[in-house]
Amino acid sequence: MSQLPEIIRDIERVSAEVVQKAATFQAAILADVAGRRGTLHSRVAPVDSHIKLAGPAFTVEVRPGDNLMIHAAIALARPGDVLVIDGKGDQTAALMGTLMLSACKKLQLGGVVVDGVIRDKLELLELDFPVFCAGFNPAGPTKFVPGRINHPITAGGAVVNPGDLVVGDADGVVVIERAKAPALLALADQKVADEAARLDAIARGDTASKWLPAALRAAGVLKKGESL
Repeated sequence: MSQLPEIIRDIERVSAEVVQKAATFQAAILADVAGRRGTLHSRVAPVDSHIKLAGPAFTVEVRPGDNLMIHAAIALARPGDVLVIDGKGDQTAALMGTLMLSACKKLQLGGVVVDGVIRDKLELLELDFPVFCAGFNPAGPTKFVPGRINHPITAGGAVVNPGDLVVGDADGVVVIERAKAPALLALADQKVADEAARLDAIARGDTASKWLPAALRAAGVLKKGESL
């Protein structure tokens, strides 16, 4: 049996139509309709809370503190791709900075998600490019340890496959399996409508959660026939 190459160049991506639609939803809405799965650990946060991203995952696995394969991924990724980098959560050396992320913006990538740290924060705030990371460190990386591109990875505790849908905003990042994304967007539409109706009800003074008494009884907090 032949072994998969370390670099896989051709992947099946979530469609552009799905990405465009997904970009209209909050990450929280998509996480809810996905069964509260696929969210990255909160350590992976936006550089600026106003940024958003949506696109197909272009996955990269690196050894802690080494960014050789990220350089290769930037050279191979297509416009709209979101680099999702498994940096093992390491915070001892920055994997990217202004130079690499400026190149990503010039190539019209959809954004970068790094389970690791980066540097040049003030310059990145001015760059206006969507970046999510696990923090900052001024130390630079090495560039000689092999890794993998477009293999399944784990980033921030979530499994990410090449071509999966990645959506990020002020709350963090959620990853939706490519094959499930179209169906989940229909559920997201309904979720948004339901929440809008609930907000209207709250504005009219209806603040009671109708499901709460039954949930409290099921949890044994309230006895049968008892109410709050």
